[in-house]
Amino acid sequence: MEPRRGELRGAARPPGGWEWGGTAGTGVSKQDIREQIWDHMESQNLADFPRPVHHRIPNFKGASHAAEQLPRLQAFKTARTIKVNPDAPQKNARFFVLESKKTLLVPTPRLRTGLFNKIAPPPGATKDILRKCATSQGVRNCSVPIGLDSRVLVDLVVVGSVAVSEKGWRIGKGEGYADLEYAMMVSMGAVSNETPVVTIVHDCQVVDIPEELLEEHDITVDYILTPTRVIATGCKRPQPRGITWSKISWEMMEKIPVLRSLRAREQQAGKDVTLQGEHQHLPEPGRQQAVPLSAGRGPPDTPGPEANSMEAAGGSPPGEGAPLAADVYVGNLPRDARVSDLKRALRELGSVPLRLTWQGPRRRAFLRYPDSAAAQQAISCLQGLRLGTDTLRVALARQQRDK
Repeated sequence: MEPRRGELRGAARPPGGWEWGGTAGTGVSKQDIREQIWDHMESQNLADFPRPVHHRIPNFKGASHAAEQLPRLQAFKTARTIKVNPDAPQKNARFFVLESKKTLLVPTPRLRTGLFNKIAPPPGATKDILRKCATSQGVRNCSVPIGLDSRVLVDLVVVGSVAVSEKGWRIGKGEGYADLEYAMMVSMGAVSNETPVVTIVHDCQVVDIPEELLEEHDITVDYILTPTRVIATGCKRPQPRGITWSKISWEMMEKIPVLRSLRAREQQAGKDVTLQGEHQHLPEPGRQQAVPLSAGRGPPDTPGPEANSMEAAGGSPPGEGAPLAADVYVGNLPRDARVSDLKRALRELGSVPLRLTWQGPRRRAFLRYPDSAAAQQAISCLQGLRLGTDTLRVALARQQRDK
C-alpha cells in the first residue's frame, strides 16, 4: 500500500506548519520535536487521560478509531503472534489482536520483571471480557510471563510514538524502552529485519524528522495508522541488529534483570558486551555476572508517620526485613477525590504500588514501592498528573518530611 502523500499534511498542525527552531531541520533536537508535539496536543485539547501528555506516549482523541485500521493490514491478517506496547492509545489494538484469536504479547512495565507477557483470556471470553483483558489491568491479571527460552517468534510489532515521519523515522518519549524492547527481541531471535513495525498516532504527530537525528539503536516503522490515514512508509533503513551494550549503563542493568541474562548469553556466544563506562568498573575474571545491585543506593529512609500509617494498613515499614522499600508522597489531592480515582490513574500509568495508604481528609496519600529505584520511576511517571483540575504534588516521602 503506497502512502497518500500530501493528504491532510497540514490539517492538524499549527498555522504555517511546524517550526523546528527556525529553518526546518537546522539545529533541531528530538526533544525540541517532542516538546512541540506535546505543547500542541495540550493547547488544542487533542489528548485524553492521562494528562498532561508531556513525557508520555500521548493518549490522543481518536486513538480507538485509528486502531481500527490495524486489522485491515495484510501484515496483521497473516500474523499469528503480535507484540503491542502497553500504552493507553494502543488499547484497541490489543483488543483486535485478542478478538482475532492471535497471540498477544505485551512488554512488562519498564521491563522490571522480564521482557513480555502473553495475554491469556479465559475460555469462551466475550467481547466485553476481551476489552478488559486489553486494558492495563487486564494485562496484569490475565497474563503469563514469557521467558527467554520460549523461542517465541513475533510476526508484527506495534509501538507507540510521540512523533513519526512519513519516511518511517520515529521519536519516542525519550526513555528508550521501545528501542530496547526491540533490540532484546532481536537478541532472543524473536524478530528479524523483515518483521513489520506499526505505530498508531494522531495526524498532528506525523511530522518531518531530519534523518540526521536517527541513531543506530532507533527503530523505524513500516506503517503509520492515524484516524484519517494509513501510511506505508516503504522504509528501507535497517532495524537495530541487537542490543548496543556500549549504550547500556550499570544503572539500567540494575533496573532490568532480564538484561543481565541476555548479556550472559551473548558473552557466552563470544560477543562484545562491554557496558557504558565499564572500564571504570571492570569485574574480576570469572565473575562477569557480579553486577553491583546496590550501586548508588543510600541507607533506607527513616520510617516516619507515613510509614506507620502503612503499617496499620497491613504493610511493613522499611527496616531489616525490607531494607530497600521506599514510599512516595502524593499531595494536593482534590477535596472530592476518591481512592478509586488514584488507583485508576496508577493502573493506567503502570505504577501500581505494593501498598496505598489513603488520607483523603488531609488531601494526600502514600504509595509503597519495593525499592528506591521503583519509587523514583513512579515519581517520574506521576509528575504533572492531574485528578480533575488539580495537579498532584509527588515526591519521595522522606523528602516531603524534610520539607
